[in-house]
Amino acid sequence: MFFKSSPTLRLFLASLFVSAVLAFTAAPDPSAPVPVTGGRVSGTLNKAGDIRIYRGIPFAAPPVGALRWKAPQPVKPWSGVRKCDAFGPSPMQGTPAPFSMWSEEFLIPKAPISEDCLYLNVWTGAKASTAKLPVVVWIYGGGFGSGGSAVPIYDGEATAQKGVIFVSINYRVGPFGFFAHPELTKESGHDASGNYGLLDQIAGLQWVKQNIAAFGGDPNNVTIAGQSAGSMSVNCLVASPLGKGLFNKAIAESGASFGRNYPSRQEAEENGLNVMKALGASSLAELRAKPADEILKKAQALRGPIIDGYVLPKSVSNIFADGQQNRVALLTGWNEDEGLLNGPIKNAADFRQQAEQRYGNQAAKFLILYPASTDAEANQSQMNLARDQIFGMPNYTWANIQSEQGQPTYVYRFTRKVPATGEYVKYGAFHTGEVPYAYGNLDFVNRPWESVDRELASTMSTYWVNFIKTGNPNGSSLPKWLLYTPKKKEIMVFGKTAQSAFLADSAALNMLYFFQR
Repeated sequence: MFFKSSPTLRLFLASLFVSAVLAFTAAPDPSAPVPVTGGRVSGTLNKAGDIRIYRGIPFAAPPVGALRWKAPQPVKPWSGVRKCDAFGPSPMQGTPAPFSMWSEEFLIPKAPISEDCLYLNVWTGAKASTAKLPVVVWIYGGGFGSGGSAVPIYDGEATAQKGVIFVSINYRVGPFGFFAHPELTKESGHDASGNYGLLDQIAGLQWVKQNIAAFGGDPNNVTIAGQSAGSMSVNCLVASPLGKGLFNKAIAESGASFGRNYPSRQEAEENGLNVMKALGASSLAELRAKPADEILKKAQALRGPIIDGYVLPKSVSNIFADGQQNRVALLTGWNEDEGLLNGPIKNAADFRQQAEQRYGNQAAKFLILYPASTDAEANQSQMNLARDQIFGMPNYTWANIQSEQGQPTYVYRFTRKVPATGEYVKYGAFHTGEVPYAYGNLDFVNRPWESVDRELASTMSTYWVNFIKTGNPNGSSLPKWLLYTPKKKEIMVFGKTAQSAFLADSAALNMLYFFQR
């Protein structure tokens, strides 16, 4: 039997259809509880209404009191629904203040800062828990002595809007993250101590493996990404046997462990004993009872990874040389103007003399690569040398080894001079300057952006997202980014535009590797 519907009925049916479509396409209610390890959490919604944000989810027990200098312990369960609407405290460190090229947008908030810092954050646009979206886990820089996930340029919304779940994690830094001691080694159960910051990162990745599906993520499609010390961390995680099965891709911006002399466990334990003496403590219990501020003051020099025999069974270089690292697709690179000098600039004569003392019969070759015929030329060469020693050579070496072992590798060079006013003008394509571009966060930085910056950020962030999704940065309407090989040395240069180019200073990087290996 057929009947003619009335206008009112047709309107009612149309409204039901629209409601059903909206219910299917809208992001789930952020106040609806999401089950995670330890309990249930709720979040917030971005202004556009398409991204759910969960800030301050605990992924381990607070590492305070008796848990100071222990591997991260299981999170303490909670009852009810935990509101995760604010970042957890940044790890224990000094109060941040803008310096050099880093304005406040590149630093953690001034508060809260605490040893109780093991929290992570999730940005997701998944419409359902079955979405299986790719995941990126961000690991911050800060020289292993500072930093935190609440830094404004690490916001995950723009990346999430491109179909990726963005996770950022906190890890312990300075003497709270990298303190070794014979008593700690003995109590560990692994005959190791000191790499608590790296163990925090591993615990965060284990949380992602166990829980990200509840946010619509794919636990088997995880990229780890970091910059500076975060990039060195990524390199360590790829090398560590404890990272097995937790990720399959890596993004490493301006930092790797090749050519770096991380201390052995025994050396780190000796440093720990010296700190204990300086603090006037006679036992581990007394050390754990010391105020955090006092430890921070007396032990600021304790930072960075340790070859502990557990997290890092041997040096990263040796792990890679033996092919024992976790196999990943790699996107890596460094910036044009990120040389960080230790000490004052030398004039041309002093720089040439230093080269002759350091490089002997190779000094003439060195001075062709880093010329110093005038003071101005020597100035630029010293900036380039610092860049290449600290960032270029380590990431270049990683790319070469990775490619030679048959793992997909993409290399970039960021050369765009970041627009600025006042004292910031002189810094150019500075260390960390690429991060707001790569993650679509120019609006979080108070600089006089031009249209070319907006276009470059759109291009870079699309490359990054494509790589996170598939292990290949390429996509329609983008310039072709060629696989890197040690023979062809083709990279992507991000200046005012994105262009494929030959890595012109590979000879200098080869020489530095020869002398620093």
